[in-house]
Amino acid sequence: MDLAHDLDPEQRAAVTAPRGPVCVLAGAGTGKTRTITYRIAHLVNSGHVSASAVLAVTFTARAAGEMRARLRKLGVEGAQALTFHAAALRQLRYFWPRVVGGPPWQLLESKLRLVGRAAHQVGVDTDAEMLRDLAGELEWAKASLIVPDEYPAAVTRSGRATPEPPERVAEVYRVYEKLKVEERALDFDDLLLQTTAALEENVDVAEEFRDRYRCFVVDEYQDVTPLQQRLLDAWLGDRDDLTVVGDANQTIYSFGGASPRHLLNFTRRYPHAQVIRLVRDYRSTPQVVALANKVIGAARHRPPGSRLRLVGQRPDGPQPRFAEYDDEHAEAAAVAARIRELIETGVPVNEIAVLFRVNAQSEAYEQALSEAGIPYLVRGGERFFARTEVREAMAVLRTAAAAEEEPAGTLPDVVRGLLAKVGLTSEPPAGGASKQRWDSLMALVELAEEFAADAAEPTLRRYVGELEQRAAAQHAPTVHGVTLASLHAAKGLEWDAVFLVGLCEGTLPIQHADDDQAAIEEERRLLYVGVTRAREHLSLSWSLSRKPGGRRSRRRSRFLYGLVPEDHPAARVAQRGRGERPQCRVCAKVLTDVADVKVGRCSSCPSNVDPELLAALKEWRSDKARELKVPAYVVFTDATLMAIAEKQPTDDSELVSISGIGATKLERYGADVLAAVRKHTADA
Repeated sequence: MDLAHDLDPEQRAAVTAPRGPVCVLAGAGTGKTRTITYRIAHLVNSGHVSASAVLAVTFTARAAGEMRARLRKLGVEGAQALTFHAAALRQLRYFWPRVVGGPPWQLLESKLRLVGRAAHQVGVDTDAEMLRDLAGELEWAKASLIVPDEYPAAVTRSGRATPEPPERVAEVYRVYEKLKVEERALDFDDLLLQTTAALEENVDVAEEFRDRYRCFVVDEYQDVTPLQQRLLDAWLGDRDDLTVVGDANQTIYSFGGASPRHLLNFTRRYPHAQVIRLVRDYRSTPQVVALANKVIGAARHRPPGSRLRLVGQRPDGPQPRFAEYDDEHAEAAAVAARIRELIETGVPVNEIAVLFRVNAQSEAYEQALSEAGIPYLVRGGERFFARTEVREAMAVLRTAAAAEEEPAGTLPDVVRGLLAKVGLTSEPPAGGASKQRWDSLMALVELAEEFAADAAEPTLRRYVGELEQRAAAQHAPTVHGVTLASLHAAKGLEWDAVFLVGLCEGTLPIQHADDDQAAIEEERRLLYVGVTRAREHLSLSWSLSRKPGGRRSRRRSRFLYGLVPEDHPAARVAQRGRGERPQCRVCAKVLTDVADVKVGRCSSCPSNVDPELLAALKEWRSDKARELKVPAYVVFTDATLMAIAEKQPTDDSELVSISGIGATKLERYGADVLAAVRKHTADA
């Protein structure tokens, strides 16, 4: 099979590179999945490696499933394409009798139950939010190869904010690990740890694995954690038959231990590695690509390996839209109305997405879409394969596949006939729960159609095997409806039309990132990821108030500076008496540094801070943090207090003009802060 004619020159160079270390720096929309799968097919077809000796790993079940489907189309059916955790689980189950013995330990679907028991023993609050935060800390520590005794020092080095004092979190971590051993249970992080240990500590196990797998491909390499890199090293041994693909501009999981340094330092580890850059964007229109380049081009301290400037390859499309609204309700209603317009012009409903920074923003859009009669689905909601109708359908399909004779007819027709037994009709119901059930069953039929088109032998038995594999990996088929998702959950996906909503200071960038330049840059990369999800239609919006009739005190995200066209109505100065670009109040220079924006002046300009007022504000903040049982920075950061002590605001409008103080902070703390300033002024 001649694959080269379907590729551009850079893709072709990556596909045809000889075996050995290859690093592909692939910008968003540049065809990295095609490049990966074509490279595997090229290596197999040219006799460099057998398909069964290839292990390709990525970070999501959906990406692994798409890779398997594309390899199947290329006639490569024996290669393994899995997530890190799925690959480790298979290997650990296989080697368990040899390295541990006895029955395999139970795999925990969720660690929250044991985290709760550990927290209770240590005397830490066990409310749901605290348990989620503690679980996140344990996951970060294990992904970073940090044991309980090392956790406090590691937190200090990283400057990481913790839900409890580091020593207390370390004790929860210690007790959690003890409880797991007592219950003979493993969490998902243990899959990687135990598999790594099995390979590192057992020569015969390592030799058997390395004899089986000889060629490795890693997708989204910018997101590997130290633990995943260590497992990859154990897989490789002293070999270098490794292809990695990634984009440092899409590093958005640092909070979980991910780091682009392995991608950016690849040539230091493998000096003879080939490096290929993919910059031709086939996903988005030139208008979307131009905006994406502006977003990431404003990033500071970008390492050389991340300086990819995308070049749009599609025909022209509409310019991105920007809109400012009075409140969140108005913003959601306008988005729903625009979605209705797009659907009426022919954009499929499942090719539209609404993306936001935090999941709590979803509610307003669920309500607005419901009122407009537009179907939607929330990524991260109920798992597809856990739905009642899907479980029933799977049972019927399994039974039929287990029969001695294959049912007559094409695979899609066979599946349709079988699913009629669990309620699939030829025409969809009008709406409601019955329509959602019908959509789920039709998704299985459509998956059968895809499988029949791609597989060499599309039998029912093989189709059910594909479903079982998808169910184990939670790789759900597409269900019709507007997608509502967080920006993190949208990574790796794309739509014809994308709405980026709620782009306000305090939300994007998120409030707790404000005092950390590295965290701010990750928030900028999150916006970049959101922009690059859109193929043609892109809308960016924000609202000035949370509720109808509320104070219009919010400011749009700093990342929108320079993006909103100068002649756009939203580019006009809002009712806060401030220009579009923040300026130093001493020398009037435009401010770009996060810390300078926060205090409202250049770091080199003299401060007029009142030390007594600053001390009084810090004392008030400590009291408030103790009262609310939260870290002090959650109330106000040091930089925000410094800005308050310098500016000494006298009313709400002056207070919200300070970076870091939005509507929520004003509502919670505004009266206290203004009272403290007035008292100090009177005393002085």
